[in-house]
Amino acid sequence: MSEVGGTYNFVAESPMGEQTGTFTVVPSQDGDSFTGQLSGGMGTMEVQDGAISGNTLTWKMKMGMPMPMTLDCEATVDGDAVSGTIKAGIMGTMPFTAQRQN
Repeated sequence: MSEVGGTYNFVAESPMGEQTGTFTVVPSQDGDSFTGQLSGGMGTMEVQDGAISGNTLTWKMKMGMPMPMTLDCEATVDGDAVSGTIKAGIMGTMPFTAQRQN
């Protein structure tokens, strides 16, 4: 099992420009799920339904600004690097990357 827990510097390419922040991953005891949050310029969103399958993370987040919606997220962890997508309803799919903090 790969170690996916940690705090990552996060960069997403959104329709409103580059969004940066901190993504925290806290795996469960059994390693099958996780909690955490994404904090940035648009506030803090809690991870919901976080699941770990090998080196793949899937989760949802509820966004309040600029409009309320649920974001569907998927990412692959490769060592200290993370890459993935955020599906944001009518705003489309936004790619993101993250790098583990030392």
